[in-house]
Amino acid sequence: MVTNIAEQVPVHCSTAADRAAREAATRKLMEQRAASTDEAERQRLLEEVVELNIEMARGIARRFRGRGAEADDLEQVAYLGLVKAAHHYRLEADTPFIGFAIPTIRGEVKRYFRDCAWTVRIPRRLQEMQGTIATKLPILEQQLNREPTPAEIAEHLHVEVEDVEQALAAKGCFNVLSLDRPSDVDADLTLADVVADVEDGSIDQLETVEMLQPVLEDLGPRERRILQLRFIEGWTQSEIGRDIGVSQMQVSRVLRKILDDLRAKLTPMAAAA
Repeated sequence: MVTNIAEQVPVHCSTAADRAAREAATRKLMEQRAASTDEAERQRLLEEVVELNIEMARGIARRFRGRGAEADDLEQVAYLGLVKAAHHYRLEADTPFIGFAIPTIRGEVKRYFRDCAWTVRIPRRLQEMQGTIATKLPILEQQLNREPTPAEIAEHLHVEVEDVEQALAAKGCFNVLSLDRPSDVDADLTLADVVADVEDGSIDQLETVEMLQPVLEDLGPRERRILQLRFIEGWTQSEIGRDIGVSQMQVSRVLRKILDDLRAKLTPMAAAA
């Protein structure tokens, strides 16, 4: 049970304020752990950190359901990823714990699929390329403002187009489940009754917002407005320039600097995966 610092902090975080409170409590626990020389106390503080952030791991595990692995196995792997993140998190890196933990947990789950859940044994290099494509694809989509072609992905990754096409074609080659199997949601329903026709992109969006929230808080009002107008409202750089009173070229430079700074801050997070 979470005690002391964390006992009043919501484990189920539905608002930015809840997430900020959880992050602050996590950092305080980490600071106490770093200052302690008592191994029993250090372990207790580590367990509090894990329990405080357990819903984060569960949420990531739910994101990977329906791909051929048991739900309980996914949760256990996600928990291990959370423990790993808590063990390896360093306060001096000045990275929010959530920004370090989410890629670490996702990386553990992805490795589980790569190493343990393949029913069609494709070459290891293609398995690893799938992970690389999944990491780089959002950046490339942002640069192009559309879904990239296999040729553009290959050029971005400096690999052969054929390898990218093979990796994309092999996506989803995990252990299969019978569609007649009872679902985890309702025992009266089969897996065929509850499996989605299309993937719910809103979950990815929520995870992205969760990771970016601490980083975006460092931006000033003008930088935030530029990002909102460009990537949420879909304005052109010229339209943004007229709105804030600068030229299109200045908007381009400011936007590039913002994105470069965000990538630099997110790089330690992505490396954990």
